[in-house]
Amino acid sequence: HFPLLFQFDPDNTGYISTEKFRSLLQRHGSELDPHKLEVLLALADSNSEGRICYQDFVNLMSNKRSNSFRQAILQGNRRLCSKALLEETGLSLPQRLIRHVAYETLPREIDRKWYYDSYTCCPPPWFMITITIVAFFLYNGVVLDRFVLQVTHPLYLKNALLYHPQLRAQAWRYLTYIFMHAGIEHLGLNVVLQLLVGVPLEMVHGAARISFVYVAGVVAGSLAVSVADMTAPVVGSSGGVYALVSAHLANIVMNWSGMKCQFKLLRMAVALICMSFEFGRAVWLRFHPSAYPPCPHPSFMAHLGGVMVGITLGVVILRNYEQRLQDQTLWWIFISIYVIFVLFAIFWNIFAYNLLDLKLPPPP
Repeated sequence: HFPLLFQFDPDNTGYISTEKFRSLLQRHGSELDPHKLEVLLALADSNSEGRICYQDFVNLMSNKRSNSFRQAILQGNRRLCSKALLEETGLSLPQRLIRHVAYETLPREIDRKWYYDSYTCCPPPWFMITITIVAFFLYNGVVLDRFVLQVTHPLYLKNALLYHPQLRAQAWRYLTYIFMHAGIEHLGLNVVLQLLVGVPLEMVHGAARISFVYVAGVVAGSLAVSVADMTAPVVGSSGGVYALVSAHLANIVMNWSGMKCQFKLLRMAVALICMSFEFGRAVWLRFHPSAYPPCPHPSFMAHLGGVMVGITLGVVILRNYEQRLQDQTLWWIFISIYVIFVLFAIFWNIFAYNLLDLKLPPPP
């Protein structure tokens, strides 16, 4: 169809009239996917200048979105919303799964239709699946020859992955601690939340955005411990998991009327109960007397660091489906706050431990 557009734009201005555009759709509409045809008609109806930008057409056909195209579609979304995606029947199992994910994560019908039309499962949600598999099996047979690292074991701290205050100069520990868990229940809850929430979010928002939120939550979690609970080690992926879950829940609350997922109140309640149970367990474990006094129990501050990342950076990222975050004012505000916190925590780790003369647990 691209040569036809050039025929209607002999002067190569980048625009064609809406009348000519509609005639093209009438002539070749049967060859297009119904969802794309629906969006193209909305684009034609929404334009008040009497002309269609060629680049908007290219963006649609190549499954790309621009701010100008998004605005044009938003103005003409009456046609798009005439039939909700949820009302379509005769879908295959993969199509029903994609539709379900769209309704679980996106608050606007226009975004759901766009996602449903453009998602190809290529690439698959590899980041969350990979992180989960590594967390589940990395230390099996490598650390203590145990399926799950138990904090009641006398050699609990003797591995190169978890964060320990005496070894805070080893920078990789601020990330790799997520692969160690304090018991099967700790690992189980994190894996369940990671898969049930993280995988659908990655299917919609992509690996780049979700991995950024996850890793930002992980780093904020370990740095929060190094600032607020300076004598404790850290294990578990709760920082990243809580960043994703809290961002998703906050997004649902902010867009409550637009979220059409089934049993959304029940699902929120279940997620909050699971998070509260795991957090309460972490608090209890932190203050419970250790079976091996030289080996302190892990801190719970990583959970709170993840939540703070989720309700700031995470909310901005999940709220703006397929928009350039660089154009969002809140994005720059929150990323600046995050960078300031990271820099503050780095200087705190360099100077505060010596100045406060803390009694740290012995190195493992």
